[in-house]
Amino acid sequence: MTDYGHDLVFGTFLTPSAEDPGRVVALAQLTEQLGFDFATVQDHPYQARFLDTWTLLSVIAARTTTLRVAPNVVNLPLRPPAVLAKSVASLDLLSGGRVELGLGSGAFWDGIAALGGRKLSPAQGVDALAEAIGVIRALWAPGGSVRLDGEYYPVRGAHAGPAPAHDVGIWLGAYKKRMLALTGRAADGWLPSSPYAGPEKLPAMNAAIDAAAADAGRDPREIRRLYNITPQFTADQLAELTLEQGMSGYLVMGDDPEVVRRFAAEVLPAVKAQVDAERARRAAAPPSSAANTPPAASTPGIEPAATGTVASRSGRPLPTGLGVTPTPDDGVRLSGVTLWDETERPTGPAPDPGRAYTAAQRASGQHLIDVHDHLRSELATVRDLIEQVAAGLTDPGAARSAINAMTMRQNNWTLGTYCESYCRVVTTHHTLEDTALFPRLRRADAGLTPVVDRLAAEHVVIHDVLERVDRALVGLVTDEKDIDQVRAEVDLLSDTLLSHLAYEERELVEPLARLEII
Repeated sequence: MTDYGHDLVFGTFLTPSAEDPGRVVALAQLTEQLGFDFATVQDHPYQARFLDTWTLLSVIAARTTTLRVAPNVVNLPLRPPAVLAKSVASLDLLSGGRVELGLGSGAFWDGIAALGGRKLSPAQGVDALAEAIGVIRALWAPGGSVRLDGEYYPVRGAHAGPAPAHDVGIWLGAYKKRMLALTGRAADGWLPSSPYAGPEKLPAMNAAIDAAAADAGRDPREIRRLYNITPQFTADQLAELTLEQGMSGYLVMGDDPEVVRRFAAEVLPAVKAQVDAERARRAAAPPSSAANTPPAASTPGIEPAATGTVASRSGRPLPTGLGVTPTPDDGVRLSGVTLWDETERPTGPAPDPGRAYTAAQRASGQHLIDVHDHLRSELATVRDLIEQVAAGLTDPGAARSAINAMTMRQNNWTLGTYCESYCRVVTTHHTLEDTALFPRLRRADAGLTPVVDRLAAEHVVIHDVLERVDRALVGLVTDEKDIDQVRAEVDLLSDTLLSHLAYEERELVEPLARLEII
């Protein structure tokens, strides 16, 4: 089993079709709105039907705020590495550090030659790529003159710089023996595509990369493993690839917005939840050598018991051994409308101040906060979209479409993503808290029943607020003067949702850890 421990990242792999340029940019914007990390674009300069990849990436970076971009992968023979280094660094600076670099040794050599590029053999292509990596890294380290001997890309006294805004990763699209060895020796990441390297081929390829890394004195875990995948991959398959093959970045191929939405709603959160749960379980498991060592003073995987409690930022005392901090309600209210009385919210049983928790139990509580943070992030995106409409930067219809595509619109409230993994629910389109989690909490601890009932009632209120936002967006499409009404409804959504999330974390983080309802 090989899990290199990298955080999971997700993205899209887009075709730079020139037939409808606006549609490609809109797909990248949708990628950001749905919570993906990356938009990547294939690079085939000799293809007359395609936009120039680097120009397209620049526009995408300018039209988004958090999305990271990367060529997937650069056709190096038509993009000299010295100029490419400056292009990458420039866009990284202009975008605030949101660029990574996928590189390939070249393909479709007749097309390359037709544009004036040098036609190389496969072996020469690998040698040229190795030279190019050295050139790019040297020119990203400003402060002197760069001189590099080389058969393909000699540099004779070039001034280095500018440096990128962050440490840009160089990912190689590699399949054959020498390319895999180069990846292990010199790259930051590996970026194969599933049609050319199916899951059954990954173990041998990973082993080749690891061996080359070790020979070069590198830790194989330094190399991120990304994977261009077709939409047919399931959450279970991707979780297994992460936990067994070390893959940690998945870029879904295709240009259908509905496919992207489905992947964001049904696959992406489920993969994250399954991987988090299994990593927590493994972290809590006794080491394999435990049978050969004396018994420990305490149960393996259990932190020493805490003495007393600490006040969480939400104001509710929590055991010091829990090690998970709920997000507080900051008390800020934007709307003059109040839909519930927060002073009437019930409180659950007080936790045992001396209780100890396993790593897996703590992960259960933390995962609730992580899911909530995703919803908080989506709410910030809603507010940003509304301001874009107000400023004339986006179309009201596009804003409404984007908001409707978010996971907040999928009846996947609060613990929905959490439950779908642990309860193995196939779809995220159910109200999982009301139908799966809440009944379990009631059965496990009757003292939580008033809290759970209140949370379920607040779900109904929040659903009504979402409908109000949607109706306001419909009105905005026909009359842009209605932007103030949209703002008012989004303010009300902010007040209700953020208050609800803070209350739920305050009351359920500790019970989720204690009761192990998974």
